[in-house]
Amino acid sequence: MTFASFKKARIVRSGWLEEGGRRLDCNPYMSGALEARDALKRLACHKDTLQDVTLGMFDSGRESRNWVEDAKFGVRYMGSSAISLADNANLPLISKKQVAKNPKLLIEEGWSLITRSGTIGRMAYVRSDMAGLACSEDVLRVVPDAGRIPPGYLYAFLSSRYGVPLIVAGTYGAIIQHIEPVHIADLPVPRIAANFEQEVAQAIEAAAVEHAAASKYRRAALELFQAKIGWKYHAKPVANAPLASLLLRRMDAFHYAPRVEAGRASLATDYGVRLGDQVERVYEPNRGSRLKVTDPAFGVPFLSSSSVFELNPSAEYLVSRSLTPYLEELLISDRDVLIPRSGQLGGIIGRAVLPLPMNVGQAGSEHLVRVRCHSPSDAAYLWAVLASAPGYWALVGTAFGSSIPSLDSSLISKLIVPWLPAVDRQEIGSLAGKAVAAQNKGNKLESAAVALLEEKIRKES
Repeated sequence: MTFASFKKARIVRSGWLEEGGRRLDCNPYMSGALEARDALKRLACHKDTLQDVTLGMFDSGRESRNWVEDAKFGVRYMGSSAISLADNANLPLISKKQVAKNPKLLIEEGWSLITRSGTIGRMAYVRSDMAGLACSEDVLRVVPDAGRIPPGYLYAFLSSRYGVPLIVAGTYGAIIQHIEPVHIADLPVPRIAANFEQEVAQAIEAAAVEHAAASKYRRAALELFQAKIGWKYHAKPVANAPLASLLLRRMDAFHYAPRVEAGRASLATDYGVRLGDQVERVYEPNRGSRLKVTDPAFGVPFLSSSSVFELNPSAEYLVSRSLTPYLEELLISDRDVLIPRSGQLGGIIGRAVLPLPMNVGQAGSEHLVRVRCHSPSDAAYLWAVLASAPGYWALVGTAFGSSIPSLDSSLISKLIVPWLPAVDRQEIGSLAGKAVAAQNKGNKLESAAVALLEEKIRKES
C-alpha cells in the first residue's frame, strides 16, 4: 500500500519525535501543532507565554448539579456544547445556592472559553449576553490580563489556525481526552505592534456587540408576539385529564400536557389560520445517501440539524452536487423556518430557527423540517410564532414516539397559528430580521479579525 493510499497521512520529521520525547500518539503531529509552532518561531516579534498574559486559567471543578425549574432560583447553565450556541434563552437552570457556594461556575465578559474534555479546542468569546451565566467544568476559562493584552486579540489568536492546533496538541487520554491549564501555560502568544493588536481586538469586540444585539432582538420579537396574543402561563399540575372524546386520535400523555394544551389554546386566537394554508409548503426532505466530496466546485456545504443553532453555523463536509433531485430539497432558502424533527424532548426537537444569509443556498439535513414561506418577511414573523413559548409547546406537542420522539410535517402543517394584522406582523418580523442580520454581521466581523491575524503571521513567518 502506497503513502498516497492514506488520505489523511502526514510525514513526521524525526526531529519532532526527539523534541516530544518520542511521543507516538497522533495528536501533536496530525493537528498541525508543530507546523504552527515553527511558524511562530520564525516570527521576529516578541512572544509571551499564555500564562504571562492571563490572570488565570481554570475550570469550575467537578460536582453534581442541582437543577431547578424556576428562574427566580436558578442561573442559566451552559454545557460544553452550549458555548457555541447563538441563543442562551433555553438553557437549563442550576441552583443559585450552588453557584453561591462555587463562584467559579460563573463566567465574565471578555474571557475566552475552551472546551477541555471530549471534543477539545472549541472556543467562544464571552460577550455581554453570556456574562453571569454558569458554565460546565468541561470548559476552561482563560482570563486575560487586560493591562498586558487586549482580550479580543488574545481570543483571536487562540481561535486561529495557529492557536487551536497548539491547544489540541496538549490533550491526553485515549478514550476521553482532556487538557489542563498546565498543558497550555507555555503556549507562545505573538506580540505584534500595539496598534495592530488593537485593530484585531476592536473587531472581535464589535462582533461581540453584534452577537449580543442579535440576542436582544430575538428576545424582543418573541416578547412582542407573546404580548400581542396575551400569552400567560401559570404552572399547573403535570397530569391532566382530557375528555374521552379527545382520545380518538391521540392517546399519548404528553400531547395533553398542560403546557402543550395552553400553547395550542393561545395560538388559536381570532386571527387563527391553519399553518399549511398560509405558507408555500411544509415538508421534510427525503432521506438519501450523502455522497461526500472535497472539492467545492463539485459540492455544497452540508449543515446538520444541530449546527443551525450555533452562533456561526458551519458545514462539516460537502455533499455532491450530482445528488439531484434529492439535493434540491435539501437546499436552504431565505424563506425557510427550520425545525429539527427528532431528538429528546427538551432538546433541539421543535426549536424553530431562521437560517443566516451566509447559509442560504447550502444544504441542510433531512432531519430539518422546512416551513417554506411566501417571503422572507413571512418567515421572520412565523419564526417568532413557532419559537415563542406557546409556539414551541404546540409544536413539540405533536411529537410521536417513545424512545426518540419525532415530528411529522403534516401534523405541523395542521397547527393553528395567529396570522396577526399586517402592521403587527411587520413589527414582529422586523425584530426577527434584525436579529438574523446582526448575527450574520457579527460572524463576518469575527472571521475577518481572525483572518487578518492569520495573514499577518503567515506573511511575517
